Amino acid sequence: MTVATQRERQTATAAPTTAILELAGLHVSHGAINALKGIDMVVREGEVVALLGANGAGKTTTLRTVSGLHAPASGAVRFCGERIDGLPSHAIVGLGIGHSPEGRRVFADMTVLENLHMGAYRFKRLRQEDLERVFALFPRLAERRTQQAGTLSGGEQQMLAMGRALMGRPELLLLDEPSMGLAPLVVAQIFEIIKEINAQGTTVLLVEQNAAQALKVADRGYVLETGRITMQAPASELLDDPRVRAAYLGEAAR
Repeated sequence: MTVATQRERQTATAAPTTAILELAGLHVSHGAINALKGIDMVVREGEVVALLGANGAGKTTTLRTVSGLHAPASGAVRFCGERIDGLPSHAIVGLGIGHSPEGRRVFADMTVLENLHMGAYRFKRLRQEDLERVFALFPRLAERRTQQAGTLSGGEQQMLAMGRALMGRPELLLLDEPSMGLAPLVVAQIFEIIKEINAQGTTVLLVEQNAAQALKVADRGYVLETGRITMQAPASELLDDPRVRAAYLGEAAR
């Protein structure tokens, strides 16, 4: 399967709202549990799209299905118009999808630099410009490049997980709970970096329980409840919606 590069697609069309990711009627099961129940979702080039929901709603399953770690029971996943459901995860990375997983999952016994090398495995050699980009986004990683990843703080490990995903030059970056367990100042820094990554041209699909922060950086959002999409709207509308505020922002419904 051949997927056109971003440059080729931009040459073919001047439309800035081309869909880079489409989920159509996606059903995913874990044994007897129906984790996703026919969801439809679109992420357009250049967007940040937030996927909100409570624990167990199916958010992580959605990202893992996109990246080939779960196989759908039915439905389709399309990247740049081509179906990718059924492809192995390494092939999906090669097409231009990066995944920073929940829990960071850095290689604890490897150094920061070695972890970043792992993120660049789709290329025959590490590209210095990619490393410089990651270090510019995350100066702390440059300072700790020879340090074992397992000795980093939680925030630094999150930066490393995101930097590792960026080393593959993804056109679409999947971020799963990047603020989980982090101090407020670090959370604010992470979301500023997400905005910068997007400004540099990378489309982002963001799973995040910190709904307020997610919707402030997102263009659009979806709400997932027990495996079904129940709301979708521009992020500003979701941020002002009383149901969202009551369910995810800890405010009483008006």
